[in-house]
Amino acid sequence: MSLKTSKEIMEKRIKIGITQGDINGIGYELVFKTFSEPTLLDMYTPIIYGSPKVATFHRKALEMNVNFTTINSAANAVDGKLNIVTCFDEEVKIELGKPSETAGTAALLALEFAMREYEQGLFDVLVTAPVNLETMHNNAIRFLGNEDYLQSKFGDDYSSLTILLNRNLRIGLLTGKMAVKDVPEAITKELIVEKATVFHESLKHDFLIDNPRIAIIALNPTTGISDSNGREETEQIIPAIGELRDSGLQCFGPYAADSFFSSEDIWKFDGVLAMYYDQGMIPFRTFGMFEGVSYVAGLPLVCAAPVHGVGYEVAGKNMADETGFRNAIYLVSDILRNRRVDDYAHRNPLPKLYTAKHDDSDKLNLEKEEETE
Repeated sequence: MSLKTSKEIMEKRIKIGITQGDINGIGYELVFKTFSEPTLLDMYTPIIYGSPKVATFHRKALEMNVNFTTINSAANAVDGKLNIVTCFDEEVKIELGKPSETAGTAALLALEFAMREYEQGLFDVLVTAPVNLETMHNNAIRFLGNEDYLQSKFGDDYSSLTILLNRNLRIGLLTGKMAVKDVPEAITKELIVEKATVFHESLKHDFLIDNPRIAIIALNPTTGISDSNGREETEQIIPAIGELRDSGLQCFGPYAADSFFSSEDIWKFDGVLAMYYDQGMIPFRTFGMFEGVSYVAGLPLVCAAPVHGVGYEVAGKNMADETGFRNAIYLVSDILRNRRVDDYAHRNPLPKLYTAKHDDSDKLNLEKEEETE
């Protein structure tokens, strides 16, 4: 890669789509505080999917001096400005600090509007403000977080994985938000292989780690592998690790969660694959909740969100911590640039060479490329 091309990739302005989240929560406060820093408007073009009326309500409640430009599509976004796309124009009832069906519907409308514009190529990456999953629904269809929603949009051609990140940790969640009683049945060798492979590819392509090392956590609380505490390790997890290693992936384990997360071993790996939501989320939040980011790997769209929730307890009080939201902005932009760098570096791969196996010499024929079916 030439220095000129590398510089162009790093300096190219990124259009960031941002969904408003729960209108009764802290979404707009996070946006306003993050982009009150002028340097961010020099680096990014933020496009907020929501409602100018709702934004005005929050600006007044927060007593913040924030200017924004109202547009009807990201196609009309103005560089150097905070752009708000009108996803719905009707009046909505805002009840700060309270969950409501209206707020859930407004959050989903903004997300769906954003996805339609992404399909048209109108922005580069997406950051979602916090939502209340109990109120976010459409015609009784419920989505259990960003990964669940985005996976439904991109379909079976892609496999997604939620990765929790802060400055020190990357924890992938094998299973999503489900009842704990359903977790053992959901854990299969095939699922572990699939999600660990997505994790591996993301660490290489999104984070530019050449040969990532992944720790895989046991399901059951045991320091040794014994069927007396459950059969998932011997029947599913260990065979999956063996298959992954046979494929050339640096996967290790299974490690008992209680001792692993409290030991120095955690720092020896580039990523950790937890078996279920709380197994990964609890230690992650212990290491730093408000700076944490949730990233959906494995999809064409680079999408992230702050790990913390809607913040009903501080909504409208100008007390929200925007660190996690700002980190989500930095993360999606870094990953987009990493993907561009990686794609550029591998744009012209060397052709595979034909290996002559008809004799004992196994000589390379440099004039003939390997035939593909």
